[in-house]
Amino acid sequence: MTKNLQQILRKRLGSREEAAFLDLVRTCDLLSRGIAQLLKTQDLSPTQYNVLRILRGSPEGLPCGEIASRMVTRDPDVTRLLDRMEKRGLISRSRDTKDRRNVIGRITLEGLNLLARLDEPIQEVHRNQLGHFGRNRIWALTELLSIARANVN
Repeated sequence: MTKNLQQILRKRLGSREEAAFLDLVRTCDLLSRGIAQLLKTQDLSPTQYNVLRILRGSPEGLPCGEIASRMVTRDPDVTRLLDRMEKRGLISRSRDTKDRRNVIGRITLEGLNLLARLDEPIQEVHRNQLGHFGRNRIWALTELLSIARANVN
């Protein structure tokens, strides 16, 4: 943020907390754009990428509700999101044999291959965006953000 913008915000904002909140939102938006641009080259949204990563970490599959609860950002219509991903062949869904009310989502080989192609380019975006912080500052930032989330209902 430019020094001039910081000065304007300080004058207009009611609290340091509000200024910090706006800085977080703006920073999140800027950082997210880099990842979104990369994912767009593969016709994938950040939310779909998140689902693929969740399912890669659970090869046995997960109920749809569990997928939704693990997502980084909330999606009000996970069912439709999963429908689109299934049509693309990135995931599969089936009824749980023990409880037919549960639908289990699993990543497909095509989904795994897509993630494998994206792993290094995603890491490169992260390195370019935050690598200049260094290990100690990244750790401190991670801890601060964790503390901020812990106090939110």
